[in-house]
Amino acid sequence: MVLESISRIIKIQLPAYLKKLPLPETIGGFARLTVSEWLRLLPLLGILSLLGYLTIRPFLPKKKKQRDSLINLKIQKENPKVVNEIDIEDLRTPNVCYCRCWRSKTFPVCDKSHIKHNELTGDNVGPLILKKKTL
Repeated sequence: MVLESISRIIKIQLPAYLKKLPLPETIGGFARLTVSEWLRLLPLLGILSLLGYLTIRPFLPKKKKQRDSLINLKIQKENPKVVNEIDIEDLRTPNVCYCRCWRSKTFPVCDKSHIKHNELTGDNVGPLILKKKTL
């Protein structure tokens, strides 16, 4: 039943659809098409564009994902992880950690996403920790 329906579409309905399309004889003929004729061509042009894109897609250059790149290029590269602690007198909470890897789901607050980032990239970025200064 399903194969019969597909066969009918391919053998009967598709050729009938293609015969009714307003395809001009020359390239200049496209300029003379009316809006309604262009609208009738849209489904075919969309399908041809999609097929063309899917055909060339494997040959397109791959974009490097931002998540795969280093963030810290030159600061304290000799340390396994760069973490700075700053004492501040007027801090309401005892400790606040701010993200410097730009991967935190709770940005600007650190959620320790730098650990996974460092494992994947070999980077050494860590949080900025603000501590309440004890007098």
